Amino acid sequence: MINMKKDEFIKRVNPLLLKGIAHRGLHNEKFTENGLLAFKNAIDHNVAIELDVHLTKDDRLIVCHDDDLVRTTGKEGIIEELTVSEIKSNYKLLDGEEVPLFEEVLSLINEKVPLVIELKVRNANYKALAQRLLYELRDIKDKRNYHLISFDPRALLEMKEIDITNSLLVTTSHIWTFKLRHLFDSVDLEYKMINMPKVRKYQKKHFVNVWTIETLDELNLIKGKVDTITFQKLDPKLISESL
Repeated sequence: MINMKKDEFIKRVNPLLLKGIAHRGLHNEKFTENGLLAFKNAIDHNVAIELDVHLTKDDRLIVCHDDDLVRTTGKEGIIEELTVSEIKSNYKLLDGEEVPLFEEVLSLINEKVPLVIELKVRNANYKALAQRLLYELRDIKDKRNYHLISFDPRALLEMKEIDITNSLLVTTSHIWTFKLRHLFDSVDLEYKMINMPKVRKYQKKHFVNVWTIETLDELNLIKGKVDTITFQKLDPKLISESL
């Protein structure tokens, strides 16, 4: 639905999404971001999960924030240039776990908590990426448990047929994309944007999330001005109590 009003958006998502979203899972020194242990930790704390999906060389979805595996595995490798077999055989997360496939994460979560899926486009592969994600989501039970986000508006437009709520990601370095906000159900903003007059005006009638809150000062800056919060390095209870 284009230009979705806030009350309609809230009806279409799991209410747990409104209590905060764990950025790349509930990770810490023990559990690597975007890994199964970080996701299980989020499930154990009953908090919604945000993750990132990339398309491999053999048309599968790997969960990782960066397109290069080096930061989370210690070994360089571009996901889009590798097959799943190469990734599984040659890379391990810093916590010792495998780099997960999206289908493995879906199986683990099993709709126990809401899932926010970021489509990570590389070299304009938005169509192939979206088509694979549509395939992976073909058997979901309750669409309220899923939400789609991307910095690339083309990727979200390719996902329209599944009728899952979506947010356009907007950052201060590419603030012009905020002009496209009414093509999508909501916006997901870099928190530094929250006091901009056009954001305050939009948020009165439409759903707004911000990312990524990781200090008390940042939390205090956006408190009372957003509808939910993507966070890390903070207690989920603190986030929930602030909303």
